[in-house]
Amino acid sequence: MSELTQYDYELPKHLIAQQPAANRVDARLMVVDRVQQSIQHRHVRDLPELLKADDCLVLNNTRVVPARLLGYRTATGGHWEGLFLEVNTHGLWRVLGKTRGKLVAGETITLVNAQGKEDIRLRCDAKQPDGSWVVHAESEEETFALLERVGRVPLPPYIRKGEMIPADREHYQTIFAERPGSVAAPTAGLHFTTSLIDRLKQQGTTVCRLTLHVGLGTFRPISVERLDEHPMHSEWGELPADVAETIAACRERGGRVVAVGSTSLRVLETAASSGTLQPFRGYTDLYVRPGYQFHIVDTLMTNFHLPRTTLLVLIRTFGGDALLRRAYEEAIREEYRFFSYGDAMLIV
Repeated sequence: MSELTQYDYELPKHLIAQQPAANRVDARLMVVDRVQQSIQHRHVRDLPELLKADDCLVLNNTRVVPARLLGYRTATGGHWEGLFLEVNTHGLWRVLGKTRGKLVAGETITLVNAQGKEDIRLRCDAKQPDGSWVVHAESEEETFALLERVGRVPLPPYIRKGEMIPADREHYQTIFAERPGSVAAPTAGLHFTTSLIDRLKQQGTTVCRLTLHVGLGTFRPISVERLDEHPMHSEWGELPADVAETIAACRERGGRVVAVGSTSLRVLETAASSGTLQPFRGYTDLYVRPGYQFHIVDTLMTNFHLPRTTLLVLIRTFGGDALLRRAYEEAIREEYRFFSYGDAMLIV
């Protein structure tokens, strides 16, 4: 048996959540205790009972951009659809796209906005080795303001085949999203409401924020048989100095560092890779797999992840392989809701 097949599992299709819980905090929360080797069933609204006054809850304040693009090749009228990935310092976009036939440099794409009307054009400048294109948006508007008009919520294909409804603009965004740049939501953070965060603060739990812009590579299945052969993707993140000091102080007083989502964990562990937590700003390609020694994160809140992904490898490494296998089996048996709009897990 290859290493990869150990990270596979069968999931009944009806357990893939197609919309979030009506009230975010009513999502179920499986509490996995590594010391007791136990599993209990709670709800996200119970977090104040599960966290302590000395703990520090770390949220990812990235904002999902409406990155899904639809349009046609201006010259031929052929259908085109794409995904905005990032914008560089010169204002050029990097996009992934698909269409019939072969795009050539200099060709333009006419985008169709969310109202179904023709909008701006993208000029295809240069194809990249990974298959993406560097394009020039023929507009003077600021990139993220422009995307709000011409883009659609970049839902994963297992939610309504990627087709958004108007409610997704709110649902597929955390309530603390501030810094635009993600092409997918940091899904563990979707469960929080303002009132839940207020309750945590009132009991003394510290709440602080960092940034990791979630990239497409996060969800790319592992296609090699050996985990160490997988080319890990990079994502941009930042841990400000004042936040690093707050988290270090939590650790010094004996509190737990509670990462909300694998994205927060990646930034924290990257920033603590020297053994001491330091401010961080830049790209991280941290790959957490068996054998990894955690430096700073004590507790992890996370959603249920797709099979054969680095996200599943990460949480099984953090939580303990046998215990997390059992947790997933129980989640399926108890009919938890899986993936982006699904339920959550707290590994303590």
